[in-house]
Formats: sequence, C-alpha cells, structure tokens
Amino acid sequence: MADWVVSSADNRSLPFVIIDKKDAQVFVFDGQGQSLGAAPALLGLGVGDDSLPGVGDMPLSAIPPKDRTTPAGRFVGYLDQHSGKPNFLWVDYKNNVSLHRVVNGRPQDRRRERLATPTPADNRISFGCINVPADFFDRTVNPTFKGTKGVVYVLPEIKATRDFFPKYYDVDQ
Repeated sequence: MADWVVSSADNRSLPFVIIDKKDAQVFVFDGQGQSLGAAPALLGLGVGDDSLPGVGDMPLSAIPPKDRTTPAGRFVGYLDQHSGKPNFLWVDYKNNVSLHRVVNGRPQDRRRERLATPTPADNRISFGCINVPADFFDRTVNPTFKGTKGVVYVLPEIKATRDFFPKYYDVDQ
C-alpha cells in the first residue's frame, strides 16, 4: 500500500499514515514514503468498515457496541486540540474519529496492557478512535503532522480493498 501511495502520488507528497485494522498496527511515513515508525493500536470495538450514519453527532453512551467501528477509507488528517486536552490527529472529522494517545478509560479496559500484548485479538475496545502509545504519538505522529495536513489510509477488514481504494487497482502492480 505504501509503495502504491508514493508511486501514484496519491498523498501529493504529504505525510501519510496506514492503519491496518486486521493486525491492529499504525504505520507513519513522510511525504516521500520513508517509514518513520510503527506501533500497535487500539481500534473500534465493532468489527466493520463503515460508520453508522450520524454517529459523529451521537453521545458516546448512545453508540451500541456493534456500531463502535473504525471506518475504512482515505481521509485527510490534521492535528487539532480541544481546550485543555492533548492534541490529536483527525482521521474522519464527520464521524468524530481521531488517532490519539491511548486514554486511561475505565480500569477494567486495561488499554495500555492491551497495546503491549503480542496479538491484535484484544485490541478492539474504543468507540472508533485509534489509540496508540503516548510516546509513539509524541515522537512520531505529532512531529510528522505538525504544521501540515496529511493522508490517513484505514484498510478495510470486511469489505474488499477495492471498495475503498479503487485507484489502487487502476495501476499496474
């Protein structure tokens, strides 16, 4: 995917992120496609590639577990900050999905412990946001996107890749 992004110039020389939901991994690249780092990720509890219509306007408590998905697709990402809170990278603004430092959440969620396990089987816990280790966000994501926007590619886990990245298949592989 990263090779295609660069060879097709789909990222328009902007930094980019590839989120592999099946393996619960985040990969960050500079605008020329050089790998800047990778980290495990926590993803939406619900398995699927689409967001429930209107989910971005719903209170978190109103989102059923099956609809707490991390949507697949190509998004323009940029850093933002809410008053008094750490910054984050918008992934899907409309549906209120961002990539950010892992949050404590409820103690029984064991979010930090889940990130440290060797398998992605326990990395489904969020409402749809992508949680990464704080040091990875601070050392890789934040400096890469500071002062610029970029592209975030979230790979599908149920539907065909072609459904989300048709241009990927229009190029000789």
